[in-house]
Amino acid sequence: MREEATATRFAGLVAPQVVPVPAAIRPGRPAPWADLPAARRRGLSVARVEARLAARGQGVADPVAGPVPDGSAGLRDSAVLVALYDVAGEAHVVLTRRARSLRDHAGEVALPGGRVEAGESLVAAARREAAEEVGLDPTAVRPLGWLAPLITRVSGSVIWPVVAALAGPPILVPSPAEVEVAFDVALADLAGEGSYLEELWQREPGGAAFPISFFRGPADLIWGATARVLVDLVCVAVGVAPRDPEPLDDGPVD
Repeated sequence: MREEATATRFAGLVAPQVVPVPAAIRPGRPAPWADLPAARRRGLSVARVEARLAARGQGVADPVAGPVPDGSAGLRDSAVLVALYDVAGEAHVVLTRRARSLRDHAGEVALPGGRVEAGESLVAAARREAAEEVGLDPTAVRPLGWLAPLITRVSGSVIWPVVAALAGPPILVPSPAEVEVAFDVALADLAGEGSYLEELWQREPGGAAFPISFFRGPADLIWGATARVLVDLVCVAVGVAPRDPEPLDDGPVD
């Protein structure tokens, strides 16, 4: 697939990354929460996320009981940390922009995370990666539950999102080798009008179309696997049913 600057593809957004251009693109569906009134998209606190994860049966410390995605045989396990903390009653999630010197997914927005090492739990892997990438103290991370695992096409990984709470805004120290900048975004902003966009991509002429999710972040574009995780997270927070997961997607995970 070709690539082009996001500034020409997503009007008004200046971002240090490029997004692939497939053979064909057409508009996708609205956000799963598009029909909710504005009041249902605010007050999305950490406590609300925790309660709704428990109501889904996903409020466990390690997502070993979760369903394994089809097509995951032989793929490596990766864990990402969905670290949440409240500011004025609104949950914020920690994100990173990957270093532009990296070989893969340079400059893209990601959740802290990476490969699960032998004998390591998913929670331990997510904590370790967050400590390595942004200096987050593992002892300050309280697991709340998990989101649906997904497969990435490019990375050849099963990604396990571990949701956790922080007591307050953390002091983040990005590792220059991996992370250009660490930042956060409120779940209420992700759920707000004009934030979400879906495109249907055909990789080859006449091929099957599949959805790709995007969020317009505060200073960058969030897309691919990271956006997929955030879609599930916002669905939990606002209390709507998640969409059926697509089997494959692109997005950054080491």
